[in-house]
Amino acid sequence: MSKEELTIGEISKPRYEFRTFGQNFDHAHFLLTRLSMPVPKKVWERESDEIYIMSRKNDVNNTKVRDGKMDIKTYVQTVNGMEQWNPLMKGEFPIAVEVLKNEVFPAFMVEMPALNKSVYTYEEFIEMINQHPDLQAVKVYKKRLGYMVNNTICEYAEVLINGAKLISINSESTEVEDITKTVADLALTGAENINYLQAIKRVIGMIDKGFHN
Repeated sequence: MSKEELTIGEISKPRYEFRTFGQNFDHAHFLLTRLSMPVPKKVWERESDEIYIMSRKNDVNNTKVRDGKMDIKTYVQTVNGMEQWNPLMKGEFPIAVEVLKNEVFPAFMVEMPALNKSVYTYEEFIEMINQHPDLQAVKVYKKRLGYMVNNTICEYAEVLINGAKLISINSESTEVEDITKTVADLALTGAENINYLQAIKRVIGMIDKGFHN
C-alpha cells in the first residue's frame, strides 16, 4: 500500500506525532530550515491566542478554545513512542447545554457542575471552569513556523503558557517511520515526546516535572 502524501492545512487520516518542549532547540531548528521542502506561504508563520482547559482527572482528552470555537481531541494509542490523536468534537459559542453535558464535561472526567440554562456563552463557560476545583483555564500564545521534512508536517513554535516561555518542535504524519526518521535527522533522538496537556500541567504545577532542556 502506498503512503499518503501529506499536505499542510488539509485533512488526512489520523496522524501520529512527536513533540518536545524546552528552552533551546536552535540546532534542531537550523536543521529543520535546511531539510524542509517548500511549504505554502500561509504556514510560514502563524500566531494564535488559545485557552486550554486543564483537568486534574484527565490526560487523554485535549480541550482548547481558539477564535471562539472549542476543539477536543482524544488520545488513541502510542506506536513506537509516537502518539495518535483523533478529533472528538468541535463546537462554537454560545454552546448548547446538551453538548456540555454529553461531550465537554465527560471529556474532563470530573464532577459535572449544575447546568440550568439551555445555552451558555463563552464567558459563562469560563466562569464555570474557574469555579471548578479540578479544572483550570490556561492562556496559551503560540507563534508557529511551518516546515515539511520527510513527508512529515513540522513546526518550530514559541509558546507562552500563562506568560512562561517555552520552545516546542514537532513532527507529525500518518506514517510512524517517517516521524522516526525526521526526529533522527533533527538530532532529537532521545528527546522526550510530550503533548501540550503534559507540558501545560508541568508549567502550572499539576505535574511536578521539568523539561528536556
